[in-house]
Amino acid sequence: MSLTVRPVRTKADEKKFIDFLYDHYRDDRNFAPPLRMDRRKLIDRAKNPFYRHAEMEMFIAEREGVMVGRIAGIVNYHHNKEHSDKVGFFGFFECRNDQEAANALLDAARDFVRSKGMDQLRGPANPSVNDEYGLLIEGFDSPAVVLMTYNPPYYMDLFEAYGLRKIKDLYAWLLSQETVYTDKMKRANEIVRQRSGVSIRTIDMKDFAAEVKRIKEVYNLAWEKNWGEVPMTDAEFDALAADLKQVVEPELVLIAEVKGKIIGFGLSLPDINQALKYNRNGGLLGGLWHLATKKKRIDLVRIIVLGVIEEYRNTGAAGLLFYETARRAKALGYKYGEASWVLEDNVMMNRASEAMQGKLYKKYRIYQMPV
Repeated sequence: MSLTVRPVRTKADEKKFIDFLYDHYRDDRNFAPPLRMDRRKLIDRAKNPFYRHAEMEMFIAEREGVMVGRIAGIVNYHHNKEHSDKVGFFGFFECRNDQEAANALLDAARDFVRSKGMDQLRGPANPSVNDEYGLLIEGFDSPAVVLMTYNPPYYMDLFEAYGLRKIKDLYAWLLSQETVYTDKMKRANEIVRQRSGVSIRTIDMKDFAAEVKRIKEVYNLAWEKNWGEVPMTDAEFDALAADLKQVVEPELVLIAEVKGKIIGFGLSLPDINQALKYNRNGGLLGGLWHLATKKKRIDLVRIIVLGVIEEYRNTGAAGLLFYETARRAKALGYKYGEASWVLEDNVMMNRASEAMQGKLYKKYRIYQMPV
C-alpha cells in the first residue's frame, strides 16, 4: 500500500493531527488522554506565544487515505541564539509500528529544519524544552504523570533504525512518604535553616499577578546554565501561569527567600492524569467531571520545577525546598511524589533525590543526528 506524507494545511488536517493521538492510544490504559482543548492550544501558531520566536511545520502520514503517523519540524530561534548553534527539533511524533512511515515522517521534519539552515535534528520536543520533552525509554508499566510524555516501547527502535542517537537522558524519581524522611535529612534541613537564613513560604494567590512577576525574575536565573535550557519570554511565562492556576495547589508552590529576596522556587502539581486517564476521548466536559469526582483519589504530586539561583546553590536551599514540598504534600494527604524531569548529569538534584530515598523508576531520552 502506498505511503504519502503531507504537510498540515487546513483546519480539517489539524483535527486529524490531534485526533490521531486518541485513536493511536485507544486501547492503552497507561495513556492518560490530555484535554483536546489543551492539544489545540499547544499547536496554535497564532495564539501560543512560543511561536512568536519559533517556526513549526506539521506533517501527517497516510496509507490509502488512512492516517498512520504524524510529526512536526520545529525551529526555535531563541534556543539557537541562547546556545549559539543550529539545532532544529522534531516533536509531536506518533506512529504505528511501521518503519517506512517513521522514516518518511522523520525525513519530513529533517528536511524542514534543514531548509531553515539547521545542521542538527533533536527531539522529541512538544514543542520545546519548556513543554513535554523526551521519549520514554524505561518505566512503561504505569501512566505518565502530569505534563510528562508517554509512548510505546517500539518508538526507540523506530528512532534508532532511522539513525537518531542519544544525546541526553532525563530521569524521573519516585518518592514515598513512607521512606522519604530520615533523621539525617531532618537534622540537615534544620542546620540549613539556622545557618543560611533561608525561609520558605507559599505563594499568595490573592496577589497572584505580582507573585508571578516575582517568580519570573528568578526562574530564568535559576535554570540559565542547564543543558538545553531556553529562557521563557514574559508572554510564555504568563500563559503558563494562567494555565497552571486552574490546577495548582497553593501549598505546593514554594518560594525560598533570604532577607526578603527570592532565591529559589519550587512548583509541584497534583497528578491530574490519575483522573484524566478515565476521560478516554479528551473532551472538556468529561475531563472536568472526572477531575471533580476523582480529585480525592489523586495520591501523587509531580515536582515540576525546583531551582535556586547560582549564588545560593551551596546553601542547601534546594534540599530545603525538596523537604518542605514533601512535608506539605503529606499534610495534604498525598502519598507519593515524582521529581521529574532531572538531567542525568545534574549531580545536585540526583543526589537530593537519592538522599530522600527516591527510586529512579522512569527514564526519558533526547535524540539527535546531523541533518
